[in-house]
Amino acid sequence: MTITRTHPRRGHRQAVELFREQPLRLESGETLGPITIAHESWGQPDAARSNGVLLLHGFSGDSHAAGPAGPGHPTRGWWDGLIGPGRAIDTDRFFVVCPNVLGGCQGSTGPGSPAPDGRPWGSRFPSLTIRDQVAAEVAFSGRLKIRRWQAVIGGSMGGMRAMEWAIAHPGRLERLVLLATTARCSARTNDVHRRQIDAIQQDPAFLGGDYYDHPGGGPRTGLARARAIARLTYGGLDDGSGFLERFDANSYIVLTQAMAGHDVGRGRGGVAAALARISVPASVASVSSDRLFPPHSQRELARAIAGPVRFTSIDSHHGHDGFLAEQNQLAPILRQALA
Repeated sequence: MTITRTHPRRGHRQAVELFREQPLRLESGETLGPITIAHESWGQPDAARSNGVLLLHGFSGDSHAAGPAGPGHPTRGWWDGLIGPGRAIDTDRFFVVCPNVLGGCQGSTGPGSPAPDGRPWGSRFPSLTIRDQVAAEVAFSGRLKIRRWQAVIGGSMGGMRAMEWAIAHPGRLERLVLLATTARCSARTNDVHRRQIDAIQQDPAFLGGDYYDHPGGGPRTGLARARAIARLTYGGLDDGSGFLERFDANSYIVLTQAMAGHDVGRGRGGVAAALARISVPASVASVSSDRLFPPHSQRELARAIAGPVRFTSIDSHHGHDGFLAEQNQLAPILRQALA
């Protein structure tokens, strides 16, 4: 695959198709294919393709981690101050890749994508787990011809995926960075997840998930309510009306359910046993005001990971979104992790 040189702060946007000949077998037993993974990249791969950094976005994020606003991206990248030449994630050293998660709505295959019959998947889209999403990312990495990432970095939902990379594919990464994430969601958090899903599904415009061909734009009221429930729970940055314009309600449900069902210890003898499989150097950071995944969740990770661990607390009044907002505090954490 050829990577075209672009402006060093804009990145390069493209998409790849996977699982055309052999569909991805999901944990549910269903299959999904072909699959498109949209992604953005910054910097250049070295001759051995050994300088890659995989960046995994959170629930409301997408592949646009850095660079200016543009088509499909109404704002600058969500880590715009951290990625670029000489920055904490230095694109003079690293080839940085950020894929849009499977099940999302920013170019990767999701409920709004065409199914094999040409109509949007809608209610027919299969349920996904975090492990399913990582299986797609592993195949995506193979398409990029990157056998081993210099680091896998993830915050929130992205941190869940990063953990799965380190546990299930330990030979595929050198270092791990986990920010404001958890090994499994608590009962309290999952109750909030259920209320968000209910808010969307109870909107008359939801139409059982098959609203794409109907006027009115789908369950916008329900989606707004779901987002309001989330923001009241963990605080954070104000999305404004822009969130409703760029996010799909079915993707909101698919991704929320994947997070709710996440448990790194499932089938592995429990959380502690699963985390003990992580032997690569890890950096773990919490956000002081995080109510979604409170600091004790990250301390649990730091205590149980077998490899060398550096734990840091980020002081923030932004709640869970401190891992996005506090880029001045994040910069030294990332520089040290990538040193």
